Amino acid sequence: MMKFPIAVTLAGALLGGCASMSSSPTPAMASEGVLVGPNRMTLYTFDRDVAGSGKSVCNGPCATNWPPLMASGGDKDGGDYTVITRDDGQKQWALRGKPLYYWAKDTKPGDKTGDGFNNVWRVARP
Repeated sequence: MMKFPIAVTLAGALLGGCASMSSSPTPAMASEGVLVGPNRMTLYTFDRDVAGSGKSVCNGPCATNWPPLMASGGDKDGGDYTVITRDDGQKQWALRGKPLYYWAKDTKPGDKTGDGFNNVWRVARP
């Protein structure tokens, strides 16, 4: 009779572990052909960021105009999304190695006013 409760406990522990392993972070979602953050605002990439470098070159005043899509300390890489460390030590999401940003002048979901800005900013696409 004692074997059944142990088996149930083990099965529950194994299933719980599998469930947590299968959940991948999804910091962005597709909307109207572009990626948007949790706030439904358009996300962008910066041509001067080197894909896969693990770095953002948009810091200081640049990051005021182009706020990074921030990751929390517990967020982990998953699928095409990776977490990079910014110059100030904070964490930022990247898609296929390119850091993701918002544009401060977009005022509502669906705005894409930063696309092509200075010919170096692009809407992020899924």
